[in-house]
Amino acid sequence: MNTAGNATALSQIRLVAFDVDGVFTDGRFYLTDDGVESKSFNTQDGFGVRRLINAGIEVAVISGRQSGAVDHRMAELGVKHVVQGCRDKVAALETLGTELGVSVAECAFVGDDIPDLPLLQAVGFSIAVANAVAVVREYCDHTTTAAGGSGAVREVCDLILAAQSETAT
Repeated sequence: MNTAGNATALSQIRLVAFDVDGVFTDGRFYLTDDGVESKSFNTQDGFGVRRLINAGIEVAVISGRQSGAVDHRMAELGVKHVVQGCRDKVAALETLGTELGVSVAECAFVGDDIPDLPLLQAVGFSIAVANAVAVVREYCDHTTTAAGGSGAVREVCDLILAAQSETAT
């Protein structure tokens, strides 16, 4: 898709959904001997998410894994729509879209790996992080310059907000 096409598609986005591992994080998680898991999140990504929410754009995370760290971080950011342990990401987004009155075409999804492909194929605008697997990068409408866990989420937030402010003027 060309740059003008990207801006047009991004200006229509009303809901942005993100995978977690490999997108909000660098894909690693830490597990102690006691089985306690921890993750590392980028604070600049968090500020971008807050800006999206403040602009009236719905934000969701849809993850195949379950993690208390994700619950805590998303609560800190004000993300109301958190779906974890999800086996069917497309169905999860469709359900959320119905609840919010948002069509799948008005949704963007950010992913990094093969389990994300069905949802990336379903949304109006698909985004891969820079360190996504090759097949995901090849499929998506846009690939970030930043890697997951290293500013990719913030880059996506800024990209969408810029596109929407251009069409508002």
